[in-house]
Amino acid sequence: MRRLCLVTTSDLIVRFFLGGLLRALSERYELTVIVKTDRQDLLSRQGIAAELAPIGIERDIRPLADLQALAALTRLFRRRRFDGVVSLAPKAGLLAALAGKMAGVPFRCHVYQGEVWATARGARRALLKALDRLVARLATHVLVISPSERSVLEREKVLAPGQATLVANGSLCGVDLERFRADQAWRRDTRAMLDIPEHARVILFLGRITRDKGVLDLASAFGVVAGTREDVFLVYTGPDEQDLHGEIRSAAARIADRLRFAPLTDHPERYIAAADILALPSYREGFGNVLIEAGAAGVPALASRIYGIEDALRDGETGLMHPPGDVPAIAAGLERLLDDAALRSRLGRQARERVARDFSSDRAIAFWLNFLEAHATVR
Repeated sequence: MRRLCLVTTSDLIVRFFLGGLLRALSERYELTVIVKTDRQDLLSRQGIAAELAPIGIERDIRPLADLQALAALTRLFRRRRFDGVVSLAPKAGLLAALAGKMAGVPFRCHVYQGEVWATARGARRALLKALDRLVARLATHVLVISPSERSVLEREKVLAPGQATLVANGSLCGVDLERFRADQAWRRDTRAMLDIPEHARVILFLGRITRDKGVLDLASAFGVVAGTREDVFLVYTGPDEQDLHGEIRSAAARIADRLRFAPLTDHPERYIAAADILALPSYREGFGNVLIEAGAAGVPALASRIYGIEDALRDGETGLMHPPGDVPAIAAGLERLLDDAALRSRLGRQARERVARDFSSDRAIAFWLNFLEAHATVR
C-alpha cells in the first residue's frame, strides 16, 4: 500500500470537513495525518484507521515555532518515505512544501482554500502572497475549491494559468446528505437547549468567530432588524478565536437578550436544522462549505458577494447576497428573508436540490480517489 500523508493546521478541519474523505483514503493508503491537536482520539473516534502525528503548526507567522515545525516535518518525511503529501491551510502548505521538497517526496499537493492575504494590506499582503507563490512553485500539483478562487489566484499571479485543478464541482469534501438534513426533532431539541421558542425565527452563524467572518457586521444588522421583530433570535455557534463575544453584545445592545452563543460542536447539523436563515457575512472564503451544509438541510443563506461564496451560493436561487461589510444591505437581506416565509421555503428547496446534484460528499470523495490514483506515484 502506498504511503500518504495529509498535513493541516487545525483539528477543526479534520473534525468538521475531512472525516468521510479520510475514512476513504485510509482504506486505500497507509495514511498519516499531521495536525496540531491535544485529542489523541481525534481520528479513532471518527472511525479513521490512520496514524496521528500531532506536530504543532501555527496559523500565524511565528519564526521559531515555524522552524521547529519545519524540522519536525522534514525528519518525519525522510523517516517514513511517504509517496505523497497533501496539505491544507496556508501555513501547512508552506511548511509541507518545503519539507517535502527537502525530503524528496515525489508527490506534493497543496489545496488552496481561502487566502489570508485577501483581506490584508501593504507589506503583509505582499509577504503572504509571495509565500503562496512559493508554495505553488514547490508543489507538484495544486488544487482549488472553487472556480472563482482559481480565477483570483491566476489574476493575482499566484498560480500560472491552468496550473490548478478544481476539486469536483467545488468545496473541499462536499456534504454528507444523510447527516445534513431537515429534522424536526433536532430543530425542537436544539431550540429548547438554547431557550428559543419553537415559533421564533432563528438566524444562525456557524463557524470560527473572527472579524474576517463579518460577525460584528451581522450583530449590527441584527440590532436593526430585531428591534421591531420580537420573535427573532441570532445564534453564534463556534470557537471565539478573537474574544469577540463582548463586542457582539455591544453591537446588538438593545436586544442582546436574544443573542445566543454556543460553543464548538461536533454536531453542526443540529444547529442548522434549528435555523431559518444561515448568515455568512465573511470578507474572505475559498468556498464557504457551511452554505452548502445549510442548503442540504433546506435552510436558505444570506452571504457576502465575494469570490468563493459566489460559487457556493446562487443569488436569488439558493439564498441572497450582499456587498461585504455593508451593514444596511445585510439588514435589508435579513428583513426580506424574515418577512417572506414563501421565499425562505423556495430558496431552501432549491438549495437542497442543487447540493444534492452538485456537491454530495460521494462526488467529492470520488474525485479525490481518482485524482490521487492518477497522479500519486510509488517510490
